[in-house]
Amino acid sequence: MNILFVVLGVVAIFYVAYLTYGKFLATRVFKLDNSRKTPAVELEDGVDYVPTEPKFLLGQHFSAIAAAGPITGPILAGIMFGWVPALIWIVLGSIFVGGVHDMGALVASVRHKARSITEVVKINVSKRAWVLFMAFIWITLVYVIVAFTDITASSFVGIITLENGEKVGGGAIATSSLLYLALPVVMGLLLKYTKLNLTWATIIFLPLVGVAIWVGKYIPFDLAAALGVDGSTAIKVWDVIILVYCLIASVLPMWLLLQPRGHLGGYFMYAAILTAAIGVLFGGFKVQYPAFTKPMADATQFFFPMFPLLFITVACGACSGFHSLVGSGTTSKQLKREGDAKIIGYGAMLLEGIIAVVALACVMILTKDSALLSKSPNFIYASGIGNFLALLGVPAAFGISFGLMAFTTFVYDTLDVCTRLGRYIIEELTGWRTLPGKLFSTALTAGVPILFVMRTALDAKGNPIPAWKVFWNTFGASNQLLAGLALIGITVWLFSAYRKSKVWLATFIPAVWMFVMSNWALINLVRAGWFKDGFKLTSDPVPYVSVVLIVLSVLMVVETIAAMLRISKSGGASQPEAVPAVAQ
Repeated sequence: MNILFVVLGVVAIFYVAYLTYGKFLATRVFKLDNSRKTPAVELEDGVDYVPTEPKFLLGQHFSAIAAAGPITGPILAGIMFGWVPALIWIVLGSIFVGGVHDMGALVASVRHKARSITEVVKINVSKRAWVLFMAFIWITLVYVIVAFTDITASSFVGIITLENGEKVGGGAIATSSLLYLALPVVMGLLLKYTKLNLTWATIIFLPLVGVAIWVGKYIPFDLAAALGVDGSTAIKVWDVIILVYCLIASVLPMWLLLQPRGHLGGYFMYAAILTAAIGVLFGGFKVQYPAFTKPMADATQFFFPMFPLLFITVACGACSGFHSLVGSGTTSKQLKREGDAKIIGYGAMLLEGIIAVVALACVMILTKDSALLSKSPNFIYASGIGNFLALLGVPAAFGISFGLMAFTTFVYDTLDVCTRLGRYIIEELTGWRTLPGKLFSTALTAGVPILFVMRTALDAKGNPIPAWKVFWNTFGASNQLLAGLALIGITVWLFSAYRKSKVWLATFIPAVWMFVMSNWALINLVRAGWFKDGFKLTSDPVPYVSVVLIVLSVLMVVETIAAMLRISKSGGASQPEAVPAVAQ
């Protein structure tokens, strides 16, 4: 079967879902009303609150949420369980869980004067729930940083020989990556202190990104050779370098690095999407990977490893709690009309689902015995992009380098945002907003991950396991549980506002699903860490952190139940006009 039919079939399903379930959410659940002024209009200040047309806001929001998660997760899940289970969850999860979560967080924020989802929880549940939620988010952000820092560092080390004999060196990718980070700084300085406008800056610097990719192989920065260490040690050094970058990037002025880099990175994202479209439409690639990797008849080998692992492994490809932070943090302050929340919140998640399917397609076109399957997900993705670019006559080595750079670019966006959000959370919890507090909060958020990436885990044969592999399940479970907790907060708000119409069930059911699957996965991580051969505490941090996450989530659910009981006793609101008022 041609992958064209799979991808186009998913696109068609998503389009129908947008027209039907998306409309149901907009009209019946969230009751969007364009006559109601949004915070962007009511509080417009030209800085944070800026009414933005949806055609522009969609791209901005999409580039913020569509990072490396929807690439890595589907690839890992496809290899682990086969492409059919991964595809089914991507489709159903995007439509009924991820899209609902993203749209709900955006609308809840808009109805609460563009406050963050954490403030929505504080107002509708309790202050204790807010503290628990903030702590949970910070831990989740740390694991996001750990997972994506290490998977990026791994692409900067070693040499990979392609099937045609060409070589792609990690040192070349490292050089290209460093040059790519330098270009936005120069661009930002020119935009700030000269008369260069954004259009001409784009015309000048975008081709230079291509030059950076091309020149990397001629001046490779081989850190292992420079330091005289092995590849595993070199990866750890790169981990530290990337985390130092996170620390610096999160305290630099936005105009100096993040904004110009995000602008250039957006073109990377669109180029990767266009490349994938070319490959899907004209490549003629056939589905070769098994639909199921294990026999369905053996439940203990298929269903119960798949439940709950599939749902935390796919992660951002179907649902991501991180999106609630983006939607309620910045996007809600730019929503021009309430009705735009349908395309921005729900539509953007469906678009991310398409990216997840394209990433999965990079596995589907491989044979079960392909040597690529032993490589990291970023290289499998880059290889797929390289195959697609080959249709345009682009050399394989350059195509794969482009794919790796595109992946790395998505990761930089994620790392920057996570470190900055981690700083905000610590500042909010401690009230320490002075310069020393800012530096401390940033150093803590970027520094704690060092403890995890520097730890060496070994497999049964004594071989080192990459840190991203060790912590991916913890990241996936915490991120999905974050989505479940955000959905719980949204449910309490809907229960208070529209209790009699029972529309709150649209968010309550996916909240329960994500809560159960995520905690089930965390319990499995505790069992694997402490109860593998009888009870024994180990130095492995995974079970300890898993226990903390379980306790935080259970305590927040207790607070939620208490809040819903209070609302029930007080009568609650039942009409759209009775949405709880929020003081400015």
